[in-house]
Amino acid sequence: MTVPEVLAELKGTSRRTFYRWRELGTGPSVLKLPNGELRVWRSVFVAWLQEREEAA
Repeated sequence: MTVPEVLAELKGTSRRTFYRWRELGTGPSVLKLPNGELRVWRSVFVAWLQEREEAA
């Protein structure tokens, strides 16, 4: 998934918030492509969301 796709799934989360989560190490794991773009595996994203739901 691209960053815009992740943000669309999170409905209302800003790009800055996503990158802040990355800085803090609390966001989903990403794969950085050679061109600098970030990708998130859907399975990793779903697992990350489930962790957040359990914590809440």
